[in-house]
Amino acid sequence: MSCRRPFPSMFPVLATAGLLLALSTARAEDRTGESPKAPPGGAIVLFDGKDLSGWVTRSGKPARWKVRDGYVEVSGEDIMTREKFGPDFHLHVEFWLPLMPRATGQGRANSGVYLQGRYEIQVLDSYHNDTYANGSVGALYGLIAPDKKAQEKAIRPPEQWQTYDIYFHAPRVSDNRHVTQKGRITVVLNGVPIIKDGKFDRVTGGAADDHIGSPGPIRLQNHGCKVRYRNIWLQPLSGGTERE
Repeated sequence: MSCRRPFPSMFPVLATAGLLLALSTARAEDRTGESPKAPPGGAIVLFDGKDLSGWVTRSGKPARWKVRDGYVEVSGEDIMTREKFGPDFHLHVEFWLPLMPRATGQGRANSGVYLQGRYEIQVLDSYHNDTYANGSVGALYGLIAPDKKAQEKAIRPPEQWQTYDIYFHAPRVSDNRHVTQKGRITVVLNGVPIIKDGKFDRVTGGAADDHIGSPGPIRLQNHGCKVRYRNIWLQPLSGGTERE
């Protein structure tokens, strides 16, 4: 579903007014997390706010998203890292969502972070915006829903920087690619764990391929919304990460 959808003729005006009031209140509160979190020693810096030299489009062309003021803004074809990673890693991503009060559900500030190009962690403005649970912010899209109470505690309104710390363990497979051990994932949104050691054994919708068990890139999705990203880095887990 595209972010560029027309204003519904019967859109509840009171709901829009309520959202704007909530946003004005939130902006008056302490705005934490405005400064990028410095990568730890040994981290692999994927985007440092300067250029996209380490990124390409899904068709292999140089990435052309707009880079300015330390962030990159979604524009054009999905982009992904030139390098591939696996099986286990900690990925840090900071994101900023545009204010889209007239949009609802999946139409509001939608994007996604794909691990190994196969497993999407949903990026969405879920602040006063209900949708199906395994499609809300922080979900392993279509597979694992975040804990609702933890999500409500963690979530920030649009136009504020937010952070993901994602701890990913890929599924293990046999020589014939049969899953012998499910993958595990923990998603921490703004310092609050919203998925704790969730188990999965298949790819999410929109996956680049179904080569479970193989290293893959980090991919950022264009869903038609002007989402911004900054300060993206990765740390190997379990003694190292395969890279291609």
